[in-house]
Amino acid sequence: MNRTGKRLVAAVVALVVAGALVLLFSQKPAAPQAAFTTLKGEQIVLDSLRGKVVLVNFWATSCPGCIKEMPELVNVHQKYHSRGLETIAVAMSYDPPEYVQLFTEKNGLPFTVALDAGGAAAQSFGDVRLTPTTFVIDRQGKIIQRYVGEPDFGQLHALIEGALQ
Repeated sequence: MNRTGKRLVAAVVALVVAGALVLLFSQKPAAPQAAFTTLKGEQIVLDSLRGKVVLVNFWATSCPGCIKEMPELVNVHQKYHSRGLETIAVAMSYDPPEYVQLFTEKNGLPFTVALDAGGAAAQSFGDVRLTPTTFVIDRQGKIIQRYVGEPDFGQLHALIEGALQ
């Protein structure tokens, strides 16, 4: 093979490898096989929400950032729930259930509130320890965004709009 042919083969190989790397790193991770126990004692399995866009927010009543962002999460839920958004606010394992119940009632949270008593849900989402941490999951069950700390709500709205299309 001549020099030009070798260069052409090398260029094609480089393009194939680059394309494979882009494809590999652009794949969104699947949401975990998580189950949540609501304040009402009901079990929700994340897989049962497939076909909907799901926002999972890990929070605590002792977390100032969580308390600050909660009215915005209520707004997001109210704006998009009728279009297929499900919101699950998961209280961390160290949060006393009576505090979670009181906060939920006092603030009229319109979405599902779950207790992560044993920490299994936080563990399944990559061992969440910092609050607030929020995940957005698309209709196919893939995590499309993870926020640690309060999200940029303009960006969150745009992300949810796109996922609901």
